[in-house]
Amino acid sequence: MSHSSLSPDLVTTITQAVNPQRLLDTAIALVELPSPTLSAGAVSDRLADILADDGFTVERPTADWPTAPAVVVRYRTGRPGPTLQFDGHLDTVHLPFVPPRVEDDVLYGSGASDMKGGIAAFVEALRVLRDTDSLPAGGILLTAHDHHEGPWGDRRQVRALIREGYIGDAVMLPEYLGDCLPLAARGMFIFEVRIRREGVPMHEVFRPEGLPDVIGAGAELVRRLGELGRQLETITAPYAGHDSVFVGRVQAGEIFNQSPVLCTVYGTRRWVTPGHEQAARAQFDALLADLAEATGTTIEADFEVQGDALRIAPDAPIVAAFQAAQTAVTGAPLPFGAKPFVDDGNSYVGLAGIPALTHGPRATGAHTLNEACPVAELVRVAQVYALTAMGFCSCQSRP
Repeated sequence: MSHSSLSPDLVTTITQAVNPQRLLDTAIALVELPSPTLSAGAVSDRLADILADDGFTVERPTADWPTAPAVVVRYRTGRPGPTLQFDGHLDTVHLPFVPPRVEDDVLYGSGASDMKGGIAAFVEALRVLRDTDSLPAGGILLTAHDHHEGPWGDRRQVRALIREGYIGDAVMLPEYLGDCLPLAARGMFIFEVRIRREGVPMHEVFRPEGLPDVIGAGAELVRRLGELGRQLETITAPYAGHDSVFVGRVQAGEIFNQSPVLCTVYGTRRWVTPGHEQAARAQFDALLADLAEATGTTIEADFEVQGDALRIAPDAPIVAAFQAAQTAVTGAPLPFGAKPFVDDGNSYVGLAGIPALTHGPRATGAHTLNEACPVAELVRVAQVYALTAMGFCSCQSRP
């Protein structure tokens, strides 16, 4: 069987074997346990129990986070061939917990979109491949972990899994992106810039002449970053768009007529060129040094790198396998496009050198209190993942 085609009989076998109620029950079981980033231990245990009850052998590597050991399952056919990895994060953003509910065939609740619903879908895909014995060769590696969502987590767990060799020959990640197949994504760091002056906070009317103005310096920083952003728009790449800088928060002072000693500016810097992180940071550092000298302030900055830019070759075997699966399930392949956010796929490409495709349910409300995922989308993703595995693992050699 070619990775670019699937027989109608096998497609029927796989699509009919996906059990919507079993899939939904799995998703609900994951969503009903709160798991804000750094606190995904209980839901990790729940997923491990679900997989063990299904008859899979479960590994629990610490992966640099003993609070919530990762969940790993290896399914092998015993026949030579590539391994396709299904990877997902079990942690959610730090918002008030919303318990699961199903209304009009839509699953609601914390993590329904991002990404416990998607994890349930690839668990169902794994069940189907095992139960139908349809995987022609190679195997599946399932990994799930904590520490994804920034700024609370720092991706340490997925990076540890990569260091420890828990990687396949390609990886699928079920983030909430279902309308295109992303072949590119921008890298990104979160910045926190702290602008300080000497002394103590004071009433505005008692400011001595020439006292540095940290709020004014913060405003100047925002202005200069705006200028930088316009320059960065000229740095482009196919699908990914252009470089950017964004300010999302400015914080200073305690009262309207106080001269504060600290102004903090938060935002993001994104780039389209793989390997451009150090150059982006050097450019930022030079801008801050010039601003500190011009304003008489002291400026410090922290940079939290979320991932490097990535590019996936359109002729990669995993791309052909996915498009064949998507066509078999829906009748048409997806257009190529860009991944607008940074996910763990950036780490797999940058650190492990394996192609990473982000594709999940067409869900809504990620990073809000209104996450919603149609059950039909969970079923579609499970079907597509199982069929992608069948096509990809039919390759006789590792990609």
